[in-house]
Amino acid sequence: MPGQVLARGVSRHLRGHDFVTVEELVPTGGLRVDVMALGPKGEIWIIECKSSRADYMADAKWQGYLAWCDRFFWAVGPEFDTDLLPDDSGLIVADGYDAEILRMGPEVKLAPARRKVMVQKFARHAAIRAQAARDPGFTPGFGTV
Repeated sequence: MPGQVLARGVSRHLRGHDFVTVEELVPTGGLRVDVMALGPKGEIWIIECKSSRADYMADAKWQGYLAWCDRFFWAVGPEFDTDLLPDDSGLIVADGYDAEILRMGPEVKLAPARRKVMVQKFARHAAIRAQAARDPGFTPGFGTV
């Protein structure tokens, strides 16, 4: 899947900035972010991976992600026409091996209560994914990812 390839490159790059990432996290009902990154100071970034113009044009939910992060980014491949993307959001160009942040998204700090909720969701999501990777017979169960 092209979006997953971009997510891998983004995650590798962000690890070099001391961020850890999870994929396909649900911040609230009806939304699922491609990549959520947690920084060393508790900062939360959301990165939406778009593999084509059609993929971007079909995304009607992305503005709903803004309330769940400190910074928002688009991640696209090198061939993507970046003129399609809003100027007031971050921009990352990626491939399956690495990425480069071309433009930082504006910082809008989360309220402390929402940050706490998001860090807990991040931790639970990561723990469930880790357990599933270790145990092929694992069934996530109630209230899971």
